Amino acid sequence: MENPQFKLQEHGKIPKDNIIALVVLDGWGESKPDKYNCIHVAETPTMDKFKEGAPEKWRLVRAHGTAVGLPSEDDMGNSEVGHNALGAGRIFAQGAKLVDIALASGKIYDDQGFKYIKECFETGTLHLIGLLSDGGVHSRLDQLQLLLKGASERGAKRIRVHILTDGRDVLDGSSVGFVETLEKDLSDLRAKGIDAQIASGGGRMYVTMDRYENDWNVVKRGWDAQVLGEAPHKFRNAVEAVKKLREDPKANDQYLPPFVIVDENNKAVGPILDGDAVVTFNFRADRMVMPAKALEYQDFDKFDRVRFPKIRYAGMLQYDGELKLPSHYLVSPPEIDRTSGEYLVHNGVRTFACSETVKFGHVTFFWNGNRSGYFNPKMEEYVEIPSDVGITFNVQPKMKAIEIAEKAKQAILSRKFHQIRVNLPNGDMVGHTGDIEATVVACKAADDAVKMIVDAIEQVGGIYVITADHGNAEDMVKRNKTGEPMFGKDGKIQVLTSHTLMPVPVAIGGPGLPQNVRFRSDLPNAGLANVAATVMNLHGFQAPADYEPSLIEVVDA
Repeated sequence: MENPQFKLQEHGKIPKDNIIALVVLDGWGESKPDKYNCIHVAETPTMDKFKEGAPEKWRLVRAHGTAVGLPSEDDMGNSEVGHNALGAGRIFAQGAKLVDIALASGKIYDDQGFKYIKECFETGTLHLIGLLSDGGVHSRLDQLQLLLKGASERGAKRIRVHILTDGRDVLDGSSVGFVETLEKDLSDLRAKGIDAQIASGGGRMYVTMDRYENDWNVVKRGWDAQVLGEAPHKFRNAVEAVKKLREDPKANDQYLPPFVIVDENNKAVGPILDGDAVVTFNFRADRMVMPAKALEYQDFDKFDRVRFPKIRYAGMLQYDGELKLPSHYLVSPPEIDRTSGEYLVHNGVRTFACSETVKFGHVTFFWNGNRSGYFNPKMEEYVEIPSDVGITFNVQPKMKAIEIAEKAKQAILSRKFHQIRVNLPNGDMVGHTGDIEATVVACKAADDAVKMIVDAIEQVGGIYVITADHGNAEDMVKRNKTGEPMFGKDGKIQVLTSHTLMPVPVAIGGPGLPQNVRFRSDLPNAGLANVAATVMNLHGFQAPADYEPSLIEVVDA
């Protein structure tokens, strides 16, 4: 049954019923060619051919920062927000914006995450861990203040804040002012009968906030202070602590050593104990994944935790959609409606989607606006190929690329589907291991898979759209401010295992693509969200008016 709400106007100049292969190369950005660019080093004749072909059929789009709903241009894209944008055709607030909306509306207190931690308020302590700063990159002081107010009004009787000083996104030395502001807020809460104190602290680069498994000792220092109540420095209050530690001529806010606040008996005022609730209040994910693992995982071998308290832990947001970490969070992903997949299914477009386990959710759940299941099981088929388990992905860098391509090929040649959508995870998952040689193999495997899919499209007279969700494999080395590779004390390069800020390609082609269709030249800042309208056009439909504009135009002959 057609739903009139989802009725699309026909394009008029591009016919309907095209068979379209839509391929997402995960972690495949565009960067300068050097030996640390695994895509450049790898044999990738298929993708090279697209790039070197007609310029009106290949272009770059933005896949990070505001283009995918993240707060700033310093925010790397990721697979979750990338696939949200690709599927939704619009940019939805992610990260800090999402938290602001949830706090302003009060929705944060009605959602499952807050209800989960609230169970501890009667008899336990609420611990808040995060960056104390108004820098707005990882956290914001005003969000912490609102959370303190909201939690105290909803039953939190004992609150401990574990602060991390900044000096990186804000001026060095500004920590004293932030601590004084927080102390006043906590003093006001104490005047209302709430036992609220700062319990521990340390500099962000030395305590808790490591990323990409660079140095677990950073997380351990935080754990020792926050959970065990142990640190090399003890003070009666946090203002004194920060001022005193900053007296060291080499001191700066980023690298302040860990400290705990103690009572008159020299006993830590706020170690995390059984029955307590813990919230990490940073909204940015990259420096919260490691502490989240320590707080959540029963099986954990990165350092000796000494004890693992039975707590209720939630992140401000979910920091890793693939790991589903943490499993509880205060602010849910954006509510995304009217995705391209839903529109197309309602307009008779039969859809096949496939990937292996590690990215299957991205090409289905995240693509469909954080929604599980089918829109119409009679019109859609989703196939998940089990990923390798028990090994790191650099051991088998080809992963399941060929199997995914084989399924896509079968679906294309069956002519049962109008859209065949796949994710090839190799560049991202192998790139994350930091194994450069394996990532080169991974990129070749992904390119081989693209060729299989494109060859099938050629056989049925279809169209291909090849793109990516964010960068990774195109730059595998940490760089200094001038862009030169960085080396460690041992003389070895410092491998980069993270995503990047690089743009990603979009290539269109195939025998079904009308000869007078080309990329527009008036959208230099287009991003992933522009892909949805583009694909809708190629299916023969006009996109909804509020979608980001299509990348293509039809040139009159």
